[in-house]
Amino acid sequence: MSSHIPIRTDTDWRAVLAAVLCGVAVAMNVGKVPIALPQLRAEYGLSLVAAGWVSSMINTLAMVSGALVGLLGDRLGPLRMCFTGLGMSILGGILGLLAGDEQALLISRFAEGAGVMAVAVSAPALLSSASAPIDRRFALSIWSTYMPTGVGLAMLLAPAVMPLGGWRGIWLLTLAVLLLATLAIHLSRPSYRIPLPEEFEAHPLAAARQALAQPAPWLLAIAMGSWTIQYYALVVWLPTFLKEQRGFGALTVAALSCLVVLANAPGNLVGGRLLQRNFHRGKLIALASLICALCGVGVFLDLLPDLLRYALCVTLSFVGGLIPAAVLSASASLARTPRQIGILQGLFMQIGNLGSFVSPPLIAVLVAASGLWRDALWITAGAALLGITVGLLLYRLELRAGH
Repeated sequence: MSSHIPIRTDTDWRAVLAAVLCGVAVAMNVGKVPIALPQLRAEYGLSLVAAGWVSSMINTLAMVSGALVGLLGDRLGPLRMCFTGLGMSILGGILGLLAGDEQALLISRFAEGAGVMAVAVSAPALLSSASAPIDRRFALSIWSTYMPTGVGLAMLLAPAVMPLGGWRGIWLLTLAVLLLATLAIHLSRPSYRIPLPEEFEAHPLAAARQALAQPAPWLLAIAMGSWTIQYYALVVWLPTFLKEQRGFGALTVAALSCLVVLANAPGNLVGGRLLQRNFHRGKLIALASLICALCGVGVFLDLLPDLLRYALCVTLSFVGGLIPAAVLSASASLARTPRQIGILQGLFMQIGNLGSFVSPPLIAVLVAASGLWRDALWITAGAALLGITVGLLLYRLELRAGH
């Protein structure tokens, strides 16, 4: 790692967790909409297309502008960028509460999406600066749990909150978590030892070119995209399968789906521990992709008992968590300067969201053509094979580099 990045002898875990809390808070904005969508459609008279935009606005924004937001974060500095993201998320939540029509609701989601991206590209640099070198990989693997944890919490808490205040109840809960995260990051400011932008001579565009000229970030980004294709195939399939083909009630469907989502978070932590023990990233990605491929075969082929298929869903989500842990924690190692972490995180986020964007419609086309969910296996198996290939290429690069 570059000497530009401050060397610490200890890790301020409170500051690390404050940065992670920012990610969890904005991820709740991602998870709150799918479960509230029926109420939103009823209140605002949303068409299926409009409802789709309300749900996917965050993914769409990240897919088209993740790296650009990372570049902007390089210019502003991660602390200011993180505060900006939290502010945009809070503003979006308030606008959503006050929205009187479909257009206002979409504007609120745009603000929330911008907030998610701003926090996603800046918080990793903050927690990296608050970590000692020996703990940095694990700290970044904790960060990689932010999305499944935030989405899972929103799904888990929504059934308890929404009977009290409808969809606005989960909006208010998310706003409360955002305010708590803002306070936590404010109190942790002294621990984020990042040089000011003017201390670097390189122009942000030059810094971006330097960061992205390496092959490893692109391979890691592709690995992230291959995982999100598999993950979103599972997330799309499971609730539909449980409801339409097994006749489970809404609460049971939500609980079983939530458990699968949350299983991804401890997988991230296990990945972080393995990386901390010098397990090669490429090998970790290839191995996880192989196990996910085998789990996918058991899940989508209707050959096994339902209980075993569900266990494979949980296993796929858990093992798949090794991949974002390997990818997102690599930014601190690949960055030449602290602010290049944001550029790399933006790239990973952009390609990862591309995977989540293309997976559902591709699977819908295949399944609609045949009427069989097993055809989704073509997509998931292809993505897993891509992950295995990319992981092996990364492993070769790591061996050449001697780490």
